[in-house]
Amino acid sequence: MSDGEDAAPGDGRNETREQRADRNWNELLQEFRVFQTGTQILAAFLLTLPFQQRFTQLSPFDLGVYLVLVFLAVITTLLALAPVALHRLLFRQRAKTELVGLGSKILILCLAAASLLFTGIVLFIVDFLLTPTAGLIAAGCVFVLLLVIWVVLPLVIRAQRRRHAGVQ
Repeated sequence: MSDGEDAAPGDGRNETREQRADRNWNELLQEFRVFQTGTQILAAFLLTLPFQQRFTQLSPFDLGVYLVLVFLAVITTLLALAPVALHRLLFRQRAKTELVGLGSKILILCLAAASLLFTGIVLFIVDFLLTPTAGLIAAGCVFVLLLVIWVVLPLVIRAQRRRHAGVQ
């Protein structure tokens, strides 16, 4: 491919494969930056709870949910940091295209883990403050909202784009 040839012909961008990989990597890192801040704040929140007086009043169920949430927060944070570590370890190895593909998959895993984390935090807090039933209902509502935003909406947009492309 010459330097002036599109990496994906017909997409309207005049960039090489390497330029496209660099652009995609930068976009991916921006997404991770937004994601990391939120998950790190949630992890910090969870880690401060045992130092609160009312923490000793947790039921065995709430204690179990809390421990699952701590592990989910740690796993999510470590996954979110993985692309940076991989980039450092593969620096100057001409693996940018592979890093973009792997980074995208890791970000999807992070979003799935965060979905469980957000749902669990709502369950934990509402259960503790109100009742277990209220906690389950609230967590169910959050999970349905996450499914709509992160699964249904993208599928609808893809279907609309396919229909629109077929019309032209």
